[in-house]
Amino acid sequence: MSPRIYLLSLVFLAFFSASAQDKSEIIQQRIEFISERFQSENMDLTNIIEQLNFYYEHPINLNFTDGLELEDLGLLTSVQISDVVLHRKLFGKLISIYELQCLAYWDLETIELVRPFIRVDDKLDNLHITFKEALEQGKFETFLRYQPTLEKKQGYTTVPDSVLNTSNNYYYGNSDRYYTRFRYTYKTNISVGFTAEKDAGEQFFRGAQKQGFDFYSGHAFFKGGKYVRAIALGDYQVQIGQGVGFWSSYAFGKTADIATAKRTAIPLRAYTSVDESRFMRGAAVDLAYKNLELLLFSSRKNIDASSIADSTYDDLVFISTLDLSGLHRTNREISTMNGLKENIVGANLNYRVGLMKLGFSGIYQGYDKPFLKDVKPYNQFDFRGQHHFNSSFDYAFNVKNISFFGEVAKASNEALTAFKSGWGMVHGVLISLDTRVSLGIVYRDYQRDYFSFYNAGFSEGSNTQNEKGLYSGLKVKLTKSLSVNGYVDLFKFPWMKYGVDAPSEGHELLVQPIYKPNKIFELYFRFRQQVRERNSTVYSGAVTGIEPFLQRNYRLNLSYIINEAFTFKSRIEFLTIDSKSKGMQRGMIFTQDLLWKPKSSPIDLALRYALFDTDGYDSRIYSYENNALYVFAVPAYYYSGSRAYVLLRYSFFRHCDLWVRYGIFLYDNRFVISSGAEQINGSRKSDLVVQLRLTF
Repeated sequence: MSPRIYLLSLVFLAFFSASAQDKSEIIQQRIEFISERFQSENMDLTNIIEQLNFYYEHPINLNFTDGLELEDLGLLTSVQISDVVLHRKLFGKLISIYELQCLAYWDLETIELVRPFIRVDDKLDNLHITFKEALEQGKFETFLRYQPTLEKKQGYTTVPDSVLNTSNNYYYGNSDRYYTRFRYTYKTNISVGFTAEKDAGEQFFRGAQKQGFDFYSGHAFFKGGKYVRAIALGDYQVQIGQGVGFWSSYAFGKTADIATAKRTAIPLRAYTSVDESRFMRGAAVDLAYKNLELLLFSSRKNIDASSIADSTYDDLVFISTLDLSGLHRTNREISTMNGLKENIVGANLNYRVGLMKLGFSGIYQGYDKPFLKDVKPYNQFDFRGQHHFNSSFDYAFNVKNISFFGEVAKASNEALTAFKSGWGMVHGVLISLDTRVSLGIVYRDYQRDYFSFYNAGFSEGSNTQNEKGLYSGLKVKLTKSLSVNGYVDLFKFPWMKYGVDAPSEGHELLVQPIYKPNKIFELYFRFRQQVRERNSTVYSGAVTGIEPFLQRNYRLNLSYIINEAFTFKSRIEFLTIDSKSKGMQRGMIFTQDLLWKPKSSPIDLALRYALFDTDGYDSRIYSYENNALYVFAVPAYYYSGSRAYVLLRYSFFRHCDLWVRYGIFLYDNRFVISSGAEQINGSRKSDLVVQLRLTF
């Protein structure tokens, strides 16, 4: 380990911690939760963050909400929501936010958590508004973003056309990334907008991209009627039940907050991200009559895929692989563009009484060409063919201080015998024993022949397939200042997986004590242990054995609000990965952040300096970074070196915001970064983001 890291570790221990949970702090936690689950630094979480941003600007009035808006926040349990709704029915409207302290399952910590997103008053929002009033009171936003690639990568080398046209090692387009978005919104009731993006390496108004941007997205969305709850035209997202049968966006996995174990489905919402696969394109309507709700949706869009012609039949073309990256830079990537048409038709019927919900859904998914990927032992139960059908039943209800939830789904795959496939299910319970103790238990069973293209069910893997597990989480408030969160998850995979040539099993546990004596100071320690079985790298003959990989993470996180303008945040994290074939691998990172946000100044500033030292890519550590609005940075820190960035936000002319962010990695004893077309010759890798927002 680098001596600089140990020295700064001592400096780190001199700082004391953390702020009350404002909007940015809560958003950071949610992004980290998802990035830790998917182990990816290239996700667009715009739709998740927009929800918290909206309720920050338009707080929920506790005197009039039916509880569904509070569920949308994803910060409260069903028991806590039911508690406040029942209190209002029994004792009348709330007078003050802090009247919530008298509720059985609310405490000051919970109130502080949701305080930025709620309000208490007697003013009822105007539900009947004219078109003119909607235009006058609505919000217009325009984003323009520019992200150049500062170091020259191998893929941008100028080569003769004869080489460019036959190789997959060079990009056709320039190294800049462009993004633009226009959107009009009126509260959560109306949204109209479009989004366009060009990735680095893609062409722009020439070649394969004569239409300009590589990705276009547009929508018109209405929400708020009595019988027609919502209508979406263009691009939209659908969330059903607990994410087992159908869920077209991201969701939280196992986190230190047990409340995220339960999915809170928003049936229909506008799509404003640039993830080029996890959305629907077409039309949808959410109807309601008394206690019944019916969601109907239809989608037709192109998907990138590699096609192969069968030499036996001249007219038969089938799909061998899907490409969900959304990148079209090289010959191979361009050849997959729009190679497959996806058609989806679905219906979801819900019966609601208060926070009790029963739901039934059926979704058909079809393609214009057969999908026939190579059959291998681990994937022989995956979807193949042209037609797929999913049906599901989901439920959620409260009994006093206990919240029950779950979903059971059945898949039908034409490639399997008699057009049948397996089952997938998840069942859970959240129990609020009192304001100090909460317990969560989740059981899931996803059979090896169960399959869903769009899913976000509670799982250890990235898909709701071939997995059984039992999760138990606990949140205990020991004293006014000290609390402990933790969970244990036991899981097994009854069939083989990619990179695991036998049935396997494992476990994960997390313990996180949190010390927060006041609003300006917070200190938490996190220990997480993960055991997963994978193929051994040492084997003889044709048989590959599996072995356990033991990973342990140790994190100490502090933050301290010096005054209204300055906040210090410090983190140190150790990681070890141990296996018989690869031995012990280690990683470490230290980060120091300074946030300067004076209320009277038009300028905000965020600074970071980090040191890291890992044995390789396998021992990488992901760390959230501040960035421009709706730009997500959760890079992987690996090898040895330092990292720094500065983020400046300047607000001017009352309607304009400019973000400029520059970051740089400096690697020790490395003269080549990455490989292939992404290879950089040197020891430095930097990034720049320039974004302008206009609001009216």
